[in-house]
Amino acid sequence: MEIKEDADLVRRLLTVIENDILPLTEKGVAGGNKVFGGALLRKSDLSLVMAQTNNETENPLWHGEVHLLKCFYEHPVSKQEATRDMVFLSTHEPCTMCMSAIAWAGFDNFYYFFSHQDSRDSFAIPHDLKMLKEVFGLEPGGYNHDNAFWRGHGIFDIIAKLPEDEAVALLDQARRIRTKYSELSVLYQKGKGANTIPLN
Repeated sequence: MEIKEDADLVRRLLTVIENDILPLTEKGVAGGNKVFGGALLRKSDLSLVMAQTNNETENPLWHGEVHLLKCFYEHPVSKQEATRDMVFLSTHEPCTMCMSAIAWAGFDNFYYFFSHQDSRDSFAIPHDLKMLKEVFGLEPGGYNHDNAFWRGHGIFDIIAKLPEDEAVALLDQARRIRTKYSELSVLYQKGKGANTIPLN
């Protein structure tokens, strides 16, 4: 099923971040975890299947996206919902491990709010770009966003193509989300010395 990239899609993705992922991330950050999270939505009506957040204090592999997939496959809903029929929403552009996990799980898409550069520059978490450079020899943005497995979409790239009157309200909502994540980032950075995450 093709996903129509319009204001309705963006509004729904932002609303899921704001109302479903952020409350989980607030609790996660309070427990020493990073600010990354994700959600699965049905392509048919954009209804929420599941939302989750980073849980690296339990296991350093439980990035927001991988932890979401872990929880999805542990839940009975995974027997009823096919990944090819879902939208994969990530608060931050997935790292190389999470991109691979999305592919291995059979998703043909992912949408992200913050970019790798945002993770480095706004959140002081440079590991995604460092991994791309050191392991794969890729500069920022150098991976194939459209490949045989999935197509990666930046939410702000979609907003940039919308008529101005549609974009304004979405950018207001996006600013609210950015502000909240900035606050959570400050809390994470203050407390990260006490957690056991190897790449904190």
